[in-house]
Amino acid sequence: MDPNCTSSIGGTATQFSLPFSHQHETDWHFRGFTVKLRCHETKTNQLVELNVLVVVTGSSGLIGSAAVRHWDAPGNHVIGIDNDMRSTFFGPTGSTEWNRKQLEAETKNFRTESLDIRNRDVIFDLFKNEQPDLIIHCAAQPSHDRAAAIPFLDFEVNANGTLNLLEATRQFAPDAVFCHMSTNKVYGDAPNELKLQELETRWDYANQQEYHGITEACRIDQTMHSLFGASKAAADILAQEYGRYFGLKTGIFRGGCLTGVSHSGVELHGFLSYLVHVAVHGKPYTVFGYKGKQVRDQIECSDVVKAFEAFAQNPRAGEVYNIGGGRENAASVLECITMIREIGGYELEYNLSSEARKGDHICYISNLSKLRRHYPVWDITVSLREIVTRMIQAEKDKLD
Repeated sequence: MDPNCTSSIGGTATQFSLPFSHQHETDWHFRGFTVKLRCHETKTNQLVELNVLVVVTGSSGLIGSAAVRHWDAPGNHVIGIDNDMRSTFFGPTGSTEWNRKQLEAETKNFRTESLDIRNRDVIFDLFKNEQPDLIIHCAAQPSHDRAAAIPFLDFEVNANGTLNLLEATRQFAPDAVFCHMSTNKVYGDAPNELKLQELETRWDYANQQEYHGITEACRIDQTMHSLFGASKAAADILAQEYGRYFGLKTGIFRGGCLTGVSHSGVELHGFLSYLVHVAVHGKPYTVFGYKGKQVRDQIECSDVVKAFEAFAQNPRAGEVYNIGGGRENAASVLECITMIREIGGYELEYNLSSEARKGDHICYISNLSKLRRHYPVWDITVSLREIVTRMIQAEKDKLD
């Protein structure tokens, strides 16, 4: 093999320069898969495209399943790690088993491994045997309300599970890119300390310099996180440290409200998905605190995955990015209820509770300037209105 070959692990295949005498395609056995080598004529040699191996944790969840589809589509091989722990966290309505079956029916080069990321031995065995090129880590206990009832399970999954994956990467795949799905809850309720103004339908930042939202400079200590936020902060810092201390290509993405039609939203997690669900199905809804004027920025899952791809093509060690819908996709709960009515004609039955959830953000908008500066090829492509439109249609389809 040409020692000067180059590779990329974005959405396209890895490319190697080889001195073949003619254009051809052949099978090659690679890491347990039969890989197509596609050779293309150049002036001095031919270009071979070798599909990369991607491991996606939480592969049946919202972001994980979007990552599976994204990297499977161009012919890469994708291994999903998912044991449907959402059904343990939230009961049958939170299960992602339906999404796993759908994924396996739609994809070409994807398989699911029902592994528990808390089990170090099985994770190490997988990484030793497969040696992935790219890891998309989305598996988590995702609810800050639920964490209070299951503190050990929450920390074991979010913190210990992440440590197992990082150490497996360091030992068996040190050249791989590692994208860690973190959360804005690592900031705790520190964003609530910003000066806010109450408008007719939402809270907003009072100072112009904060118009575009929360930056990565927001502190993550001396603030109330919820136990979920604490376990995710531990994982966040671990992923940074494996980049800064060991030099791994780790990217940490602190998500705002991540959403999409594949979201199995429940009352304790998945705000917009659950809101659309109860509206379409005629169920009641409770808004906790802040008069329903609390603001969230919504980002569709495919835009999150495109950020992972941009990072994978030009990775940095231990870098942190806020990722959400930004100012353009920000809306309050009341404004989302109005949008659902305007788009779908659904009158949501809701009541306002004066009791706010502990550590809840009053107004949270992700400042995307750092991500856009480092990766100018990336931007938001799906508007909030389009997100809601798609989700309403998906829920209507379930009624048929």
